[in-house]
Amino acid sequence: MSIWRVPVDLLARSRFAVSPMTDTVAALRALHSPRRPWQHAWRRPHLGAYQQMLTRRPTLRALLAAAFQPRWTADFLTLAPATAAPSFAEELAVVAGRGDAQVRDDLRVCRPGPLPDTLCADGLTEQVVFLLDWVWTHTVQPEWPDRRRRLLADIVARTARLSAEGWAGAVAGFDPEMRWLGDGWLRVNDYPAAPLPLDRAEQLVFVPAHCARGWVLWDQPTRFGMVYPASGILADTAPPVPDGLDRLIGANRAAILVRLATPLSTSQLASVTGLSLGSVGDHLRVLLDSGLVTKRRSGREVLYWRTPRGTILCGPATGE
Repeated sequence: MSIWRVPVDLLARSRFAVSPMTDTVAALRALHSPRRPWQHAWRRPHLGAYQQMLTRRPTLRALLAAAFQPRWTADFLTLAPATAAPSFAEELAVVAGRGDAQVRDDLRVCRPGPLPDTLCADGLTEQVVFLLDWVWTHTVQPEWPDRRRRLLADIVARTARLSAEGWAGAVAGFDPEMRWLGDGWLRVNDYPAAPLPLDRAEQLVFVPAHCARGWVLWDQPTRFGMVYPASGILADTAPPVPDGLDRLIGANRAAILVRLATPLSTSQLASVTGLSLGSVGDHLRVLLDSGLVTKRRSGREVLYWRTPRGTILCGPATGE
């Protein structure tokens, strides 16, 4: 599984996708076993309710222990999304359709030895569905508008890089173990496994997520994908606006200016601010005319960032 052989026609049909289920699994990973300081900080306010939920459903503790292994995650948690923008309900329905026997088979691949008795009882799929729905409802859904904007902004940047640099550039930075090797070879991890030809695959997707490390998605033999950490997941989606700046240049214009400590495109700004492309463009023209931002073309995108004058106006809290 370490290297995939991607046919030319499959690569031509491949796309980036936003998956609520993938972000939910990423949140579940952070709740179960956080790896990074930012995951510990995110987990902290949810931890009490999460542990109480597990106490009420002891089967889920055994399920999690079996499903998350150091080198493998159960397949029912790593299904590739069927469309570019599925809803959580649509993706949850796919998990629910796997059935108890398939869920147990997925767990046996992960966990050496026989499964504990609690995982051999009826209703295992129902337990999985409950767990995923709980994590979505209590932790991800309230944040989904901001999460989705960050994911879309990452996709915009990756798509621009794909146009300018090809797949080697688009995949660069996915994960230390993931890279495009050229000639249709895609390295997905460093596992000692024979190359996997995707000749029967109908879909290949690349999914950004709020995660520390990437992983493989698949619903063999037709759907495959790769999850990678979205860029900017540690960034504040609403950087603080200095006192009075919104009254001086307008709230939306100030919201754009404080985000331009690093270069962003019009599409990225629209994604992270929630404004329309037309509104962002109008505000950028005013900021350009006033000398607060500058711009430069990068491939098919035009990137904008603050000038020294704009940074002074934003103050040290938002300047870098």
